[in-house]
Amino acid sequence: MLEKAINGSSKYWIWIASLLLIIGVAGLAWMKQLDQGLVITGMSRDVTWGFYIAQFTFLVGVAAGGVMLVLPYYLHDYKAFGRITVLGEFLAIASIVMCLLFIIADMGFPSRLMNVIIYASPDSMLFWDMIVLNGYLFLNILVGWNVLEAERNGVPAKKWVKIFALISIPWAFGIHTVTAYLYCGLPGRGFWLSAIIAPRFLASAFAAGPAFLIILATILKKTTGFDSGEKALRTLSKIVCYALIANVFFFICEVFVVFYSQNPEHMDHFIYLFWGTGNLVPFMWASMILMVTGIVLLLIPKYRNNLSLLPWICGIVFIGTWLDKGLGFVTGGFVPNPLHEYTEYAPTALELVISMGIFATGFLVLTLLFKMVVGIKQESGDTTPH
Repeated sequence: MLEKAINGSSKYWIWIASLLLIIGVAGLAWMKQLDQGLVITGMSRDVTWGFYIAQFTFLVGVAAGGVMLVLPYYLHDYKAFGRITVLGEFLAIASIVMCLLFIIADMGFPSRLMNVIIYASPDSMLFWDMIVLNGYLFLNILVGWNVLEAERNGVPAKKWVKIFALISIPWAFGIHTVTAYLYCGLPGRGFWLSAIIAPRFLASAFAAGPAFLIILATILKKTTGFDSGEKALRTLSKIVCYALIANVFFFICEVFVVFYSQNPEHMDHFIYLFWGTGNLVPFMWASMILMVTGIVLLLIPKYRNNLSLLPWICGIVFIGTWLDKGLGFVTGGFVPNPLHEYTEYAPTALELVISMGIFATGFLVLTLLFKMVVGIKQESGDTTPH
């Protein structure tokens, strides 16, 4: 099946070359980080997790969001998702690859990753995060590849493939729950010390993941002619809407608890993010406005069922959730510090270049995998829903 990924038009190869160029430039920036250390980033003694870990946190959610296709299709036999479930699984693969690369970048030196294995500790959430992330990566490769191979051969997938697909469902919930526990298990950080962090993470994941998949499905249709099906996209849009409502509701619950109780240690983080003088205030308000706008538009059938408008609405949702979790959540937990001192954080140019390289690597993996899917669908004459 790999040969499908190396056959493409000139536009396809220009896209691949562009990604490789970005990866190459980022590689040079990463070599400078290897030489000088994390001093090249904007992190400090007070802000020890920055843009790298923020992107890792958000992308775990994008990976977990694929379960919103797998669960209805394999557990409830929802046929409309049959054409795009493999796309959700391959999106999860690319997202996990980016997650692992962001962890390596944040550790400063790749060999330090081995410390998690050599000095494995079941008491550490990092150890369990490594287990669930790599396990989920393996499950999606196993299921996605075998389903695609069976489709290419014109035969049903083997029964054991469905078993592993069903195992991947609770595993998807697990990867973002364990990631949430990395934060809410830290008693010294009031912003994260909340039991609702895990539900919020899952809700935002089930909004951002399917929203991004709708955007990708629309791009695939315009560039390759592969049609995911109107019913599938409209069902996904409803999932995005309900998940986004849950995410905003959980946030409101958190705000009520913090401000009604008048707990200064917890209040200061929200005040810093929304009413402070820091860098994040406009981004956090933009996040809230975008998410509420997305909810309103998705609740109105006229807009939700408009497949020309839907990708743009999903873009609003995706950016809104990214600003919340991929930008403000991590920094907001560090500022102010436990001594109520304010140390601003902003990613440096090199930090952003390295991050762009990781994103480019993820998109390269995603492009090759999706090219295989489309190639096999075209080979079998299954580019439009029956």
